[in-house]
Amino acid sequence: MKILVAPDKFKGSLSAVAVCDAIASGINKYDPTIEVVKHPLADGGDGSLDILEQHLDLKTITLTVHDPLFRPIKASYKKTMDTAYIEMAAASGLVLLKDHERNCMHTTTYGTGELILNAIQRGVTTIYLLIGGSATCDAGIGMASALGYTFLDKNEKHLQPIGKNLEKITSIQLPENKDIPNTVKFITLCDVDNPLYGSRGAAHVFAAQKGANSKEIEILDKGLTHFSTLIAKQLHKNIANLPGAGAAGGIGGGSIAFLNSTLQSGIKTMLEITQFSKAIKNTDLIFTGEGKIDQQTLHGKVVFGVSQFAKTKKIPVYAISGASDLSILETKSLNITDLRTVLSTCPNEKEAFTKAKQIVEELAFEMIQKKLSK
Repeated sequence: MKILVAPDKFKGSLSAVAVCDAIASGINKYDPTIEVVKHPLADGGDGSLDILEQHLDLKTITLTVHDPLFRPIKASYKKTMDTAYIEMAAASGLVLLKDHERNCMHTTTYGTGELILNAIQRGVTTIYLLIGGSATCDAGIGMASALGYTFLDKNEKHLQPIGKNLEKITSIQLPENKDIPNTVKFITLCDVDNPLYGSRGAAHVFAAQKGANSKEIEILDKGLTHFSTLIAKQLHKNIANLPGAGAAGGIGGGSIAFLNSTLQSGIKTMLEITQFSKAIKNTDLIFTGEGKIDQQTLHGKVVFGVSQFAKTKKIPVYAISGASDLSILETKSLNITDLRTVLSTCPNEKEAFTKAKQIVEELAFEMIQKKLSK
């Protein structure tokens, strides 16, 4: 029997590799003769570079850039001879800020732009921008500023490229090097399909977890709406309702506007790059999982990507997650035969985090025992 183990990380608790190890250990404790193939995954967001590094021969480039609050910080990206893989969380991530510093009214993607510029200066011809885990809601104007764009208010004064200033922009000055989008191919990987603004947009869905209050969320949403109108007028690109434009504080849309980037499903691309189709051959069962299975899962997270791929091959899927908000019907729509959660075995969330590895191993043991003892 061959079992493929292909989970995402449990954010704040276990890496994807650690989840793989725990599930594999549980399976082999029940039956050491089972062939377990570990294939850790990510959806194109933070943590994706760690996964790519296991499948590609990548060089690490480290430089000093600016963090979400414009402070100097060391950040890295990966590259081959002609391709760079840049994870925006490395320079513009929420994890870079202390709790009291988090407010996406005042944060920027400028550091992400500095990483992109460095990669371009090193001669790459393709850049994968892996977005997710951002501390920002600036629609990518920080990134664009690092590449030479200038944003002016009604008095033609330069605006700091942060979320609260989106509504104040009246004109955009193009960079001196206008050829960047023509000489470099940009591909933006995103794990959600949210539009730029509105009830499902970047501000209303994600800004609260980045420190914005209800009043600030309205300001940000108005800014994103205004920004999309300005982009259509000045740059002749319609990004308002594009699925994924609202990803990572609107940098999904910003990457189209400023980089002429192509938005791609993060999980689909990660499955391709990691050659998931080869790993799945002759597989009898797949174990997958992620920190929390919820409505966002249904819009392109790892569990969704794996389960849909498995469905085409008629391979049953088991899932282990930290927690789940999905109904039984929603879980079945994901093609998941058996779903267990760490939180359901613990009295509180704190214990679920601290004992996650042990519990994942125990759950995997129980699940394979149930299947094979029928």
